[in-house]
Amino acid sequence: MWSRRSASVPTHGSAKSQGSSQACARRQAGEVSCFTGKIGMTFGLDHLGIAVRSLAAAKSIYEKLGLAVSAEEVVEAEKVRLVMVPIGGTRLELLEPTSDDSLIAKFIAKRGEGLHHISLRVPDLVRVVEKLKSDNVRLVSNEIKTGAGGHRYIFVHPSSAGGVLLELVESVL
Repeated sequence: MWSRRSASVPTHGSAKSQGSSQACARRQAGEVSCFTGKIGMTFGLDHLGIAVRSLAAAKSIYEKLGLAVSAEEVVEAEKVRLVMVPIGGTRLELLEPTSDDSLIAKFIAKRGEGLHHISLRVPDLVRVVEKLKSDNVRLVSNEIKTGAGGHRYIFVHPSSAGGVLLELVESVL
């Protein structure tokens, strides 16, 4: 059974993001819902990943709206260049492929630009992954990886998440 609490999302890397009772602590902009799961941890929406052909073109609408856009970051292991756009209590992650053989390039070739994944923040990624494996949940990879901003992450396969690519991410200090 999931219990719902209305609260704001903490900033990545804050001490608040590490404790389950504090994971939904107040953040300066916007309120979102956080959930305490059956395994006693609090989860929150971290970001929405959007696959784009061109970061320059994609980020321009957000800049025109007056939103802040982070500096570009390259994640070599995933063959992507990305920016984050904080909005409300979460962020948009714009993902541009840096190679034709990257997963983002293949996604765009098959489905076009658009929503690629939903990312949930978890306080203890190792514990969550162990729980999912014990429940025979299909993961894209069995290895926890380090991505943008030094955050640890893993993806749940869409076949185990209602057709949605679900990223689980944990901040590191």
